[in-house]
Amino acid sequence: MRDDPRLPTSPRFWRSPLRGTWFTAVLGLVLLGGVSVLFVTGLVSYAAYNPDLSPVNDTTPDKGVLGFYLFDWPAGPSWLYRLTQGVHVTLGIVLVPVLLAKLWSVVPKLFTLPPARSLAHALERVSLLLLVGGALFQFVTGLLNVQLEYVFPGSFYPLHFYGAWVFIAAFAVHAALRTPMALRTVRAWRRGERGDEAGLKAPEPVPATVSRRGALWLVGGGSLLLFVTTVGQSLGGPLRRTALLAPHGGSDPGGGPNGFQINKTAHYAGITDADTHPDAWRLVVTGPAGTVRLSRADLLRLPQHSSSLPIACVEGWSTADQWWRGVRLRDLAALAGYGGGPPDVLVESVQRHGAFRRAALRANQVSDPRSLLALSVNGEALSLDHGYPARIIVPAAPGVHNTKWVGRLTFGDL
Repeated sequence: MRDDPRLPTSPRFWRSPLRGTWFTAVLGLVLLGGVSVLFVTGLVSYAAYNPDLSPVNDTTPDKGVLGFYLFDWPAGPSWLYRLTQGVHVTLGIVLVPVLLAKLWSVVPKLFTLPPARSLAHALERVSLLLLVGGALFQFVTGLLNVQLEYVFPGSFYPLHFYGAWVFIAAFAVHAALRTPMALRTVRAWRRGERGDEAGLKAPEPVPATVSRRGALWLVGGGSLLLFVTTVGQSLGGPLRRTALLAPHGGSDPGGGPNGFQINKTAHYAGITDADTHPDAWRLVVTGPAGTVRLSRADLLRLPQHSSSLPIACVEGWSTADQWWRGVRLRDLAALAGYGGGPPDVLVESVQRHGAFRRAALRANQVSDPRSLLALSVNGEALSLDHGYPARIIVPAAPGVHNTKWVGRLTFGDL
């Protein structure tokens, strides 16, 4: 089977003249830097949910020691989550051509026989299986999440979270073993030295139609194209129209003051007129002073404040800064009986179903003067899709924590 050129187990089956250690090393070093940034920004995104604050914030229950993070999520700068999650999603998409080219460059070695020459070799092959499988799983689930296509079983959050740890463990082992060799290879080729191709060079190559450098330019061009058609969903402005691959990257929906991106409509969330009608809807505020029930008219009579803030979501998209107006959360905390420093708060929507119909906010988010229970945006009352009668808007928080259709605020230790 190893010598039959019709089978992938034979070196003669693979005939591309592009494969070689230099080509593979360059791609590997790009992935080394890119995947490291993806992992760090992924951990940062996890921290932004404040998972230890309340069980409702924890998207990955029973995570054990894997759920560590080093700091509580700050309330500023206001664009922080837009930046970190935008980098995570955009970079993940940009690296797709690099990942595919890297896998293509080493695929002959995956079919090498015998599958295990020794125990050490067998362990290496298992690590490669976890590496390749983990990379494909992470990138595929991430891309599906960006496109809001949840065809995989279970919740995206734990799947992507645990998959990341499996992948990064295999990646770290592989990087520790292969990075010194990759660096030596690149340095040697820069000096004009051509070393051992380590079984990657085809023994009977077909004539080349493009050089290896040309192939790298092709991969880079593919990544650049993906960058241009993706990055606008995070940066906004004129580039938003170029974000053709982003589900929220086209023109702003509708027009007028409420004409900016949304994730889930009121219809999708099951919100009805009975839930938000002025005669029926009340905001229930609970704290040491007891329970207060406020109509929208009552809220409008309280001191009103304004904040210019974006909405940024885990899918990588964000709005431009919108001009929100409403009641400060810290003023509502004072109304609930907290005259000093505001405490944490549990926010509950009148939405009956959905993973994020409830969210907990830290005291630093509640006390920030920009954090509002918003009643209007850009000079007009909130539309139903944007959370009428009232919604949360907090600087630097993930979009799902800017709860819409708020029905209850419970201040105190969570």
